[in-house]
Amino acid sequence: MTKEKLIDYCREAFGTEPDCPFEEDFETTVLRHRDSRKWYGIIMKIPRKRFGIESEEAVDVVNVKLPVEMFGSFGKSDGVYPAYHMNKRHWISVILPDAADDLVEFLINVSFEATKTKNKKK
Repeated sequence: MTKEKLIDYCREAFGTEPDCPFEEDFETTVLRHRDSRKWYGIIMKIPRKRFGIESEEAVDVVNVKLPVEMFGSFGKSDGVYPAYHMNKRHWISVILPDAADDLVEFLINVSFEATKTKNKKK
């Protein structure tokens, strides 16, 4: 999946628009909930070597949040790694060109649900 295809999917599925919140970094893109502004994904360009792959190639990676019970369900063969530059107990990194489109869509859906505002009981 490409970065552009993922952004288009998020627009269509969740009605959200990406933003670039970091000064002078117009490549890193954050995906946020419209109401709470909480992140459900961040897309970055990361060298493959950061994931233990012997390559200098920089690729698009999306970090998504998963419920704890889902950790260990995916692996490197799926293009899924422990999160780059985020809490590895709650987030994973998905190398977009290595992961199947349906897996990326599934994981972004899970992250969207995991990060949305919870209704508090009265």
